[in-house]
Amino acid sequence: MRNSIIFVASAIAGGLAASSAFADDGLEPPMDLLAAQLRTQGYACDHPDSAHLDTDVSKPNAKVWIVACKGVNYRMTVVPDLAAKIEKLDN
Repeated sequence: MRNSIIFVASAIAGGLAASSAFADDGLEPPMDLLAAQLRTQGYACDHPDSAHLDTDVSKPNAKVWIVACKGVNYRMTVVPDLAAKIEKLDN
């Protein structure tokens, strides 16, 4: 029983750590996760090529990512617990 409780607590802690990766400095989320967010919000991004953090405009609670998908680039402002602000960039 005790081992079950420890396992569940560890799983919850691991999940919380993974879900905060968008907001923490220095932790870049996988481009597939950003592409999934784009698709969830109605944008096309089936084959992400790259994603990088734009440190010049990012803020502590608003990370700005440049995501390159097949044929299109997006600027995503990611704020915890809100939908991402997405801008399509000219290529």
